[in-house]
Formats: sequence, structure tokens, C-alpha cells
Amino acid sequence: MGNSCITGAGRSNAASFPSEQTTFNWTIDGFSSLLDKGPGWTHSRVFEIMGMECRMASGAWPWTRPTIKIIPLHLTMHIEVCLKLNPMVKKSGKEEYVSLKLELARSSVKPNTIVEAAFMFLIYDQSYGKHRRHKVITHSFQTASARSGTSHMIALNTLRKQSSRFLVKNSCIFGIVFIKVATVKANTISETLSVQKMNIFNEAKVHTWEIEDFYALKNPDYSPEFEVGGYTWFIRMRPSCDGNHLSIFLKMKRSNLLSRDSAKLVELTLSIKDQESDKHEKFSRPGRFQFSNNSRTWGWKKFITLEDFKDASNGYLVKGKCCIEAEVAVVGSSKTK
Repeated sequence: MGNSCITGAGRSNAASFPSEQTTFNWTIDGFSSLLDKGPGWTHSRVFEIMGMECRMASGAWPWTRPTIKIIPLHLTMHIEVCLKLNPMVKKSGKEEYVSLKLELARSSVKPNTIVEAAFMFLIYDQSYGKHRRHKVITHSFQTASARSGTSHMIALNTLRKQSSRFLVKNSCIFGIVFIKVATVKANTISETLSVQKMNIFNEAKVHTWEIEDFYALKNPDYSPEFEVGGYTWFIRMRPSCDGNHLSIFLKMKRSNLLSRDSAKLVELTLSIKDQESDKHEKFSRPGRFQFSNNSRTWGWKKFITLEDFKDASNGYLVKGKCCIEAEVAVVGSSKTK
């Protein structure tokens, strides 16, 4: 039905390719015979590409938002992949497209290895002797996710037209060019979260922070400390985080009771009281967060707009006074390994 050829696969540098060099060319002769078989995916032969072996290094932003750095080790790794072609994929349930996918041969990488690849699918314009390139695709391949998404290369009706430069003498040429290939080992972290039933030992406690002069606060400023569930807490507030919003957070004081791999699940409601209403109304935001020694602050950067906070009709700020409330309950714990 067809033949395939590898162009320059042995010479390729995984991080850089000449502009017209393809890692894999796939010529399909008798394309109409493939169409007669109807929709379905046809695999190319398995071919080999080379990737730069790297390692992952993790860092942290404020409040331990994780960042991942990929560090090259200048070692090459041989990876086996194949192309898949389906001549009749319906796009949006209507027009049929000739489509391509890239698939990783699972046996070529270990289960804990991720292949980070950037590549472009190609279809050969046989009249002008050039490939028509599709947009760059980036995909993370691993044994549990071995296929890229589907790329719709060309409408089947367009390909079949006599004027088509891509189907000549019942033959089509597809290809793929790799821009970057890197392999990294996946570090698997497992967490077990235990959630407790509410009882008298873990019931929520309310701490009220009465601020006599809002305009005298530092940016940020902190409430007096209070204890809930055997841990020490305080409220942190920024009177103006961006010029338009009030920020309120609950912060846990660093504790020797928590090991590096453990955390506490906390049910939290932060509120601003309406001091004018007899109904004890509040502006509140609830949440459920895990606190640990490396993630000790949770809350809302944009808790409320300063316009709403200072609006006299809301009763949140009265003659410079305001009242912040934290309702806190420790409702579970977790362990990672």
C-alpha cells in the first residue's frame, strides 16, 4: 500500500534541524486504495528519534506555587515513535479531513519517563517541491498518554481535486519535523488525605480582629495571634494590594508539630462585619485549604474592592473602624510520600 523512508534520522540533532530537513517522510502510493477501506488509523513503521536526557528541578514561588525547571544533562536517548494517518476524520461533525497523529512506542521508554516533544506535521507539495507545514505542536508523551492530538492536515475534497498538488499519480507524501525532544524522569508524589468528622474536638472557632483605625494600618498588617486545633494563627491584611482591592489571608505560625511531609486540612471563612446592621450581616469568603510549614498562607488577594469596602451604605468601614473575622476549623490531615 505504501512505503516509508527516513530522511537524515541518524544525523539529526534533537534540538535543532535544518529548515527543510524532515526526520520522517512517509510516502503513500495507491492512496485511493486506502480511501476505499474507509475511515480508520493506519500506522507507519516504527522509527527512531533522539532526545536530550534532562532532569527536573523544582522551585517555589511565594506560598509555594511550584515551578519546574528542565536541566539538560547532555546525554542522548533513543525514542521509538510512529505516525498514524486517517484519511476520513470529520471535523466538527461535517467535512472530512486527512489527519495525522504521532504515537510513542511504549516499550521504548520506562514508565517513569516523560518525553517532551515539539514538532510539526508536513504534507508535501509535489509541484513546488516543498512541504506545507502545520503549526508547531508540543506534547508530553508517557506510557499512560502515548498519542498526540489529531491534526487535520487537508480537507479530503481538496486533496481529491485534479488541481491538487498534494495528490499526484495517486501518491501522497506526509512527514514530521522535530524541533525539540527532551526526556525527563517523572517524580511521582503520593498524598493521602484523611478527613475527620466534626466533633467537639475540632469544631470551628471564631477569632475577631477589631481595627480601630484602618488608615493607620501597615501594608501588610497582622492581627494578634490566636490558637485553633493546637496551632497558632493570625490574620494578615493588605489595606491596598493593587490600589483597588483589600487582601485578607489566614496565616499559620511555623510549627514543630508538622513534619515536612505532613499538612493540615483547614476549613476557613474570612469575613468583614457590617457594623451598622442589626442582622449581623457579613461579607464572607469560605474555603478549604491545606496548611503546612512550606505553605502557611491561604486567603484572597482580591477579597473585596476598596470601593465596596469604603461604601458607607455597606457598614464595613465606619469612622475608620472595621471588624475582620476568621472562622477556623482543622478538619483533616495529609501525608505525602
